[in-house]
Amino acid sequence: MPHDVVNQPSPRTDLDEYATNIALVEGVERHDAAWAHHRLHPTGQRVGTASFQRDAERANRHEPVLHTHDRYGHRIDEVEYDDAYHRVISAAVADGAHTSAYVEPMPGANVARAATFMLYAQIEPGHACPVSMTHAVVPVLQQHGEAEWLRRTFSTTYDPELKADKHSALFGMAMTEKQGGSDVRTNTTTATPIGDGRYLLNGHKWFCSAPMSDAFLVLAQAPGGLSCFLLPRILGDGAPGGIRIQRLKDKLGNRANASSEVEYEDAFATLVGDEGRGVRTIIDMVARTRLDCVLGSTAGMRQATAEAAWHTRNRSAFGRMLIDQPAMMSVLADLQLETEAATATALRLARAHDDDASDEEIAFRRLATAVAKYWICKRGPGHAYEALECLGGNGYTESFPLAMRYREQPVMAVWEGSGNVIALDVLRALGRDGDSLAAFDAEVSRAAGADQRLDDWIAHIRRLARDVAPDPQPDATARRLVGALALALQGSLLVRHAPHAVADAFCATRLSGDPFGGALYGALPPGVDTAAIAARA
Repeated sequence: MPHDVVNQPSPRTDLDEYATNIALVEGVERHDAAWAHHRLHPTGQRVGTASFQRDAERANRHEPVLHTHDRYGHRIDEVEYDDAYHRVISAAVADGAHTSAYVEPMPGANVARAATFMLYAQIEPGHACPVSMTHAVVPVLQQHGEAEWLRRTFSTTYDPELKADKHSALFGMAMTEKQGGSDVRTNTTTATPIGDGRYLLNGHKWFCSAPMSDAFLVLAQAPGGLSCFLLPRILGDGAPGGIRIQRLKDKLGNRANASSEVEYEDAFATLVGDEGRGVRTIIDMVARTRLDCVLGSTAGMRQATAEAAWHTRNRSAFGRMLIDQPAMMSVLADLQLETEAATATALRLARAHDDDASDEEIAFRRLATAVAKYWICKRGPGHAYEALECLGGNGYTESFPLAMRYREQPVMAVWEGSGNVIALDVLRALGRDGDSLAAFDAEVSRAAGADQRLDDWIAHIRRLARDVAPDPQPDATARRLVGALALALQGSLLVRHAPHAVADAFCATRLSGDPFGGALYGALPPGVDTAAIAARA
């Protein structure tokens, strides 16, 4: 029999996702990118449309399909994407989510680009992988004179076809192999020189994300040791480049993006940098992709919080709107608190990557990027789950976006170094780079005296850092130190820049001795202004 649908929120569509994200707008202004408001509002409106959100859903439902051969038996190694995916990534490239910070390198350029990237990744995260890698490859191309490839990456047109005469390009990278994973120095792919800086690569890569990219940075063993190579998919004469896609990975999340296992069979490549300096050459790309992991996790937190806020403001239970239930308001405020801390950190890091960065800023970002990557990306999955629960049974269905987001968030913690890898990288940085720790300490100390809880926490991280040096087994305490550093940075940024209600709640929950503080969302102590914080969601 017919029935009326009541007490269900309307779809959260046709909003300006930039204008409604108060913390993002404030951060853009704070970090010298207010000049980009007129660009970010149209982007926010675009990703907020019902049609864009349908494309995001479709791209994750209609997953990439590998075609190793054509119908006549010719080897083609092509991945077919749904048209919705192409529309999403085309819009992101047109808005400069990949390389706009390099095309217009002014103060705040990386902040504006970060905001653009996050707005797109908030709605559809899979496409962000090739967009991020293309962004990250630019410093390597700049340092090693790859002018033609640079010109193509700077293009704001997107062409999904693999062909030799393209005016644009997207980049990927392939470092890990099944016997080594993050231990890239155990790579066994070989690079045989054939003259003039050209090599033939043979070997296997366990993970190659976005295999339909136009070119890749690859690590392989040359006569002089592990080296970095630029490997095109299609050669100048239009011939295939020797990349064989063996299979696509069946992943937990990131379903719209293809990740693959590949073989190289005399794959033509050119040396980037010097032989034996592969890790040193590619490290700048890794640092930038780690930053984008922070941006992607933050974008996911924003989507999760916004969807939870929308639902709780438009659904009633037990005689009141959900948002007016004190328990629910506490949860929503805590979700927003996490999102605020991540957003403040992400944009601060982005600003440190601008061309006008001082030596101190560069030293700060070396340590802070790894610290933030570890902490924010690890906070993402739990945050997504709690937001999903706010929607009740609806949140657990694929008809709403938070099931996709819950599956998506772990990839940011795994990609570009999982937890232990990042924590050990931080230990190495502390051991050999005193400037980075000094710059980090100077940054967090800018809030000294504003909140006693933060002052006590800063003293705490100084003791932890001091105790690491003589520790015979520092690895065992690495995670504790990195997490404490991350909280110090977030606390300092919020105390300096966020509304009092936000900063006070963060210090009370993340920097206090309360065992539930920051561990379980919604377990806020008395005195926290939950209504003021939730209003910002």
